[in-house]
Amino acid sequence: MTQRSSDFWLRLIGIGLQSTLSVLTSELFWKPLSWQHLALAGFILARTTALWQINQAIIAWSRYRSSWRSRSGSRLAVAFLACYGATALCLWGFDLIWYLSRANLQLDSILDSRRIYLHFGSLILDMNTFTVELFHAFVYTIGYLAIYELFFYRQDSWRYQTELARLEAEREKLRVTNLESQLEVLKQQVNPHFLFNALNSLSALISEDPQQAEVFVDKLSGVYRYILRANSEPLTMLGTELDFIDAYFHLLQTRYGCGLRLRVLVDEAKRSHKLPPLTLQLLVENAVKHNVIAAKRPLDILIYTDESGLLVVQNNRQHKLTRALSNGVGLTNIVAKYQILNLPQLVIEETQHQFIVRLPLLASDTSAATDQINVG
Repeated sequence: MTQRSSDFWLRLIGIGLQSTLSVLTSELFWKPLSWQHLALAGFILARTTALWQINQAIIAWSRYRSSWRSRSGSRLAVAFLACYGATALCLWGFDLIWYLSRANLQLDSILDSRRIYLHFGSLILDMNTFTVELFHAFVYTIGYLAIYELFFYRQDSWRYQTELARLEAEREKLRVTNLESQLEVLKQQVNPHFLFNALNSLSALISEDPQQAEVFVDKLSGVYRYILRANSEPLTMLGTELDFIDAYFHLLQTRYGCGLRLRVLVDEAKRSHKLPPLTLQLLVENAVKHNVIAAKRPLDILIYTDESGLLVVQNNRQHKLTRALSNGVGLTNIVAKYQILNLPQLVIEETQHQFIVRLPLLASDTSAATDQINVG
């Protein structure tokens, strides 16, 4: 429900009730029924509508669009003074209209009969019509402020709860996406085929190059350690991700040898920038999965930053004759993370010879995404 539609019903009911009470408490109402009653009802309805509209506009401005909105005391003082002055002027204006129309309509003076006498000991003050309106303006202003402060407070509370629920839903969605990403990576890595190749490579290294075997074990443990902890945060530093890719690529190169090549040409100033974790791993895995890798036809993967500050991951296209089974998790997962974190979307370019993905990076001093969604 929008603020406009809710406020419409509040004004409709409020104007109706206030107009009815004003008509019932007027002196003319209790006189014999005549056409003057209709004129009185129209006059009071117009005056009440104007009062509600003016006060609602001033209170809404003071709460949402003025420079005082962050200071409740000052804001209420400004709203009261503005509403009081506008209400008094409005009442005086309608009184003047009533006086001017009274001569033409030949109506009995209603306002003249509304005299209030204040007794202060032996001193008696006779408040004329326009002075009485100052008192009426004070009462109306207090009433409008109380009604609309409660109304806007309720509206703000409703919006806060709605926004909180939305952010909680996005947080849960990101958590599920992260878990799916982590599960997918682990499924790809901890499958018998991968373990078989990794253990075969390790077995060969142990007999041929024990020192290199030790490095291989360190890299393998680093890969699993990073995968298991990477999704605890929505963003990670590019430098950290590149260190992980170095370890991950070492495992791949142990298997594919000179058929797989990686170059990293990233601006050092960009290494402190952030991106969703495991993004580069998914892109490298995607390239390895869908392309021929051979010593005579090496797969070249290049990771670099372009002149516009984007991180670019590209590889040459040499598709396998038998298309690899794909569930589309890799790129879809990355796109989903960027959307949930409200980051600019990545750009995917495919040519006859190249597959290129351009990734926006979040500056290290920018916390917009993590302020909106904090994944524990």
